[in-house]
Amino acid sequence: MRAMTLKILPPASRFVALVLPWLLGLFAASAFSAEGQWVHAYAAYGEPKYPKGFAHFEYVNPDAPKGGTLYLRNPDRRTSFDKFNPYTIKGSAPAGVSMFLLEPLAMASSDEPQTMYGLLAQDMLIAPDKSAITFRLNPLARFQNGDPVTAEDVKHSFTQQSSKQAAPALRAALAVVKAVVVLDRLTVRFELNERTNDALFTAAGLTVFSRKWGEGKKLDEIITEYPIGTGPYKIAEVDSGRRIEFERLPDYWGRDLAVRRGFFNFDRVVYRYYLDEPVAREAFKAGEFDLYREYVANSWARQHQGPKWRDGRILKDLFETQTGQGLQSHVINLRRPMFQDPRVRFALAHAYDFDYANKLKLRKRANSVFNNSEFAADGLPSEGELKLLEPFRAQLPKEVFGPPYRAPETGLQPQQLRANLLKARGLLEAAGWKLAPDGRLRNAKGEAFEFEYLTTREEDPRPPMWQGNLRKLGIRMNIRVVDFALFRNRLDEHDFDVVTLATGPFNLPNAQVLEQQYGSKAADEKGNGNYRGVKSPAIDHILQVMSQATTLAELRDAARALDRIVMWSHWQVPDVYTADEPASYWNRFGMPAVRPKYFSLESPSSEDPPWAVTTWWIKNGAVR
Repeated sequence: MRAMTLKILPPASRFVALVLPWLLGLFAASAFSAEGQWVHAYAAYGEPKYPKGFAHFEYVNPDAPKGGTLYLRNPDRRTSFDKFNPYTIKGSAPAGVSMFLLEPLAMASSDEPQTMYGLLAQDMLIAPDKSAITFRLNPLARFQNGDPVTAEDVKHSFTQQSSKQAAPALRAALAVVKAVVVLDRLTVRFELNERTNDALFTAAGLTVFSRKWGEGKKLDEIITEYPIGTGPYKIAEVDSGRRIEFERLPDYWGRDLAVRRGFFNFDRVVYRYYLDEPVAREAFKAGEFDLYREYVANSWARQHQGPKWRDGRILKDLFETQTGQGLQSHVINLRRPMFQDPRVRFALAHAYDFDYANKLKLRKRANSVFNNSEFAADGLPSEGELKLLEPFRAQLPKEVFGPPYRAPETGLQPQQLRANLLKARGLLEAAGWKLAPDGRLRNAKGEAFEFEYLTTREEDPRPPMWQGNLRKLGIRMNIRVVDFALFRNRLDEHDFDVVTLATGPFNLPNAQVLEQQYGSKAADEKGNGNYRGVKSPAIDHILQVMSQATTLAELRDAARALDRIVMWSHWQVPDVYTADEPASYWNRFGMPAVRPKYFSLESPSSEDPPWAVTTWWIKNGAVR
């Protein structure tokens, strides 16, 4: 998870991260009149920063030396892998497969909002009414087995990824495409069901693999075969689901492209998988891997220090980004009867002492779906927001029409925590839950208020703190620690009470991704990202408006209206966010002089490209 805790990606984010590795959440109508002509790039608003024929992105070193090995750890909650197919729901694919082996038709730049540049596609032709997008493939494009990339391969990749064997979130995302039509050997047209930029960028973000990968098999039957993609690396070595090594291809077809110059500078990239954070942290100090992105605030303050930091062998930095931050929260499963009443959910928020958990002041409170951005609700609803909200006033909390949501605070004052717990007790009593003689909170049927908090981490101090406060109210919260495989399976089955999740970073809000998280259609489909179980006509309408926004103002109004509904409905207890990438790294790397605006350091599960992995290099003579 972003925002100083381990990450588990919802399926929509897994779709972006594992299947469309450099696809940003791109949508909204474009002011750049690229429709109806062949273009090298397409921007959601305005014109692309880089003109046709540009040499390279500004945030890379085009002359970066090649060589050396980058050692990394598992960058998310996956603690092992058991397949190499990132497109299916069962099992876990290793980190790096999509990033290093598979490439999309177009990729995003990291220093401008929502702009894509051709990668496998040399040029793009967008229909004036956005009903279709046509791609002219680069004749130099080659798969790792040497075969040329053809339009038939593109169509085959789409057919497989939109089949019933693909992960539900991936199928749902690709449903915006009506048909893929091969026009000639290097030209392919995507006909769209939705005439939006969201659909255009989804088509452009399709990753392409060879028809020879798993030839004759259905997608879910392809498990142990290495993907045959077009990326700059191949899988060189695998060890029992705990280690994977990628080797750079010296004859990579795209090495001289402007969108690839200065990227992929390590000869080898090795991922080692660790079962828990304390072990991984000690392994980093011992030099087993090079970069440690810290997700635990207390550990960042107290454990990223020592002799190796003092003498400069290890460096520590807060890598600032301008990326919008999604909502990290303790997600409440509305499918559970005890959580149906919003007063109960708000009571849980009053028992969560964020200020105590954040006493080192290293994190910020997430009060929005769109933190660190202009899309977070601000002040009273604007005229544009009210236009979207008024038709649903009777269905919405009255607070939606007032100031933006702010989570309960304690300010580290015991008296304020007591006041919050008293407010929680009042809310619970109003919802029919009363304290019984046995000290347990019970409803009219005599049922005790008891739920399970599911996690993969034992060292997180926040759940026990929350557990203790809930106990004072007569609520029993059972903390269950499980491994990642069971954790993800229970998420996919919607078999949980409360779990901490973070939605991904963004540059502009993506209606399609948000639909996976909050849309009614996703609520009942296993493996989809609507973990809360939300079914809201107001949300569905706003998401539809958002997908068809023609101006930035329209997009902003829709996002802020959605933000108010999500937050004031108390479908979650909000937690933290950070706009930084706090990390320590061994002092053996060179890095570009210009940092991108939107990036992650290492995570292949981010919408933004992992800057350290893709653009750093080994300094001459540098050793641990």
